[in-house]
Amino acid sequence: MAILHVSGTNFDAEVLSSTQTVLVDFYADWCGPCKMLSPVIDEIAGENPQVKVVKLNVDNAPEIAARYGVMSIPTLIVFKGGEVTGQTVGFQSKQAILAML
Repeated sequence: MAILHVSGTNFDAEVLSSTQTVLVDFYADWCGPCKMLSPVIDEIAGENPQVKVVKLNVDNAPEIAARYGVMSIPTLIVFKGGEVTGQTVGFQSKQAILAML
């Protein structure tokens, strides 16, 4: 499944209203660890069609980052039924991310 880029205007519709489990990657273009994590996120998206994977640039949607207390990036948050069910900060292994899903 392709990774969807979300913003403040479509976050609620794409993430909170989704019937699928959603993995949200909070990132910024200037963030080194975010760039390291990106291929791992791409792999997870490609191998797990039952999970919706979205990316949110915190520079473009600081209100969403603030809503979920994102203070450091990369931050990954898992949503199920519109509720947060898991969260990590910093670079994570593929296995750790899959375990959180």
